[in-house]
Amino acid sequence: MNLTHVLLLLAAGLGAGSINAVAGGGSLVTFPSLLAVGLAPIPASVTNALAVFPGYVASVYGSRTDLAALAETKGRQTLLALAPTVVAGTAIGCTVLLHSPARAFEVVVPFLVLGATTVLAFQDRLRRAVGHAHERSAGQRTARMHLAAGLGAVYGGYFNAALGVMLVAALGLAVDDTLPRVSALKNIVSAVVGLGTVVAFSLFGPVNWAAAAIVTPASLVGGYAGARFARRLPTRVFRAVIVAFGTVVAVVLFIRAHT
Repeated sequence: MNLTHVLLLLAAGLGAGSINAVAGGGSLVTFPSLLAVGLAPIPASVTNALAVFPGYVASVYGSRTDLAALAETKGRQTLLALAPTVVAGTAIGCTVLLHSPARAFEVVVPFLVLGATTVLAFQDRLRRAVGHAHERSAGQRTARMHLAAGLGAVYGGYFNAALGVMLVAALGLAVDDTLPRVSALKNIVSAVVGLGTVVAFSLFGPVNWAAAAIVTPASLVGGYAGARFARRLPTRVFRAVIVAFGTVVAVVLFIRAHT
């Protein structure tokens, strides 16, 4: 790995941490960068998952005000109860990835990203179709939250790119609250998913530790800065940014898979 590769990965980590905190989809920066320095797709994805994990942790800290407000309205125990669901979903996703052919991985991922982005773009219409969260009983709202977090965790364990898009889209249908608070919940779920991938891929995955060591500190700095910036965005702008990033992620990965 030469100096150009190092600088590329540092810049990618900083950008990805910021993007993940604001909208999700930061792996659109780091994943192609890891491919550019010579990693194969699955090792690049595994290495990327480890490298951006500190950025998720920084995002949790940066969004702690909204997270505290969400805990007051939803109940701290309700949020803590999501942890086993997220851990189980992450384990499933990691297992599928480590046993998937590389070609299947490349073909499936763009459609997952595009699906998440579409859900978010038409979230208001979907809410009218399935009913707002506040119209459901407490048990139904909790079940929806677990389903959204669990499916997002499976996705995150399988492929980290646009995890934030997937989680905001899914959690937005299950949690009746402001988008910044939903994003704060997204950050903490992402952090738990990230911790699970760190454990699983450190033990069983083809990690490129040199590349991870370069991207990680930059991702940490970018994640904190992005989370602080996200709180100042109007809801409509916030949603538009997330949808834009998700669409770009899907298009780039689709082109890559068919070239």
